Amino acid sequence: MIEQNAFVLHSRPYRENQQLVDLLTEQDGKVTALVYVGQSKRSIKKGLIQPFLPLRLTLKGSGNFKQISQVDCTARSFSLIKHSLFSSFYINELLIRLLTEQIACPQLFSQYQATLTALSQEEEIAPQLRLFELALLEELGLSFDFSPVFEHDVSYFHYIAEQGFVPVYGASPNNSAPCFDKAHLQAIAKRESLFSNRVTADVSNTFKLLMRQVINQLLGNKPLNSRKLFSNKAYS
Repeated sequence: MIEQNAFVLHSRPYRENQQLVDLLTEQDGKVTALVYVGQSKRSIKKGLIQPFLPLRLTLKGSGNFKQISQVDCTARSFSLIKHSLFSSFYINELLIRLLTEQIACPQLFSQYQATLTALSQEEEIAPQLRLFELALLEELGLSFDFSPVFEHDVSYFHYIAEQGFVPVYGASPNNSAPCFDKAHLQAIAKRESLFSNRVTADVSNTFKLLMRQVINQLLGNKPLNSRKLFSNKAYS
């Protein structure tokens, strides 16, 4: 039995008076757990099993599902509205879909908290999502090698899984594959596309499209439900 900090990523009814909960925990990473919430609509546990509420809980048991034996909140729920809320559902769904069960990821847990904090403070959304996506890819053992975009004298690059950035030779890029502007990639490599007043909309859009390509490949090109929440798809 380990007491640790955690967040609810998603919950759903399981059996009578029980819920099956996907958690992001500080020590065990993503965990699927059962919790008994009781019959009352005013159940304290039912009120705590909510996304974006910082929790302190105890897990016990083994096998496919652990059990939440004790749970309490440690702070107020993050105040998230409109696109900040939609973005938070987006990162929750990424964690559910891409993280392996019960593998510790304390740095990603910290980045998750930092992202929720920034979004609740109404900071610019796109840079926060890019930071989180980079942290998630690093946790999954993926990283970008930007050295080719500084070494090759071409205007465009493709990004190919397991190969990285591949220069595009010829007068125009191949429209059959996503293509990225060299100058934009250089700005991304220097992190000019994050928290910089000088960043252009084109660079920000290139960064978004690059991350979307990589994440879609990891998802097996199965769409994320949370993306449907965005009427203006400028972030995810």
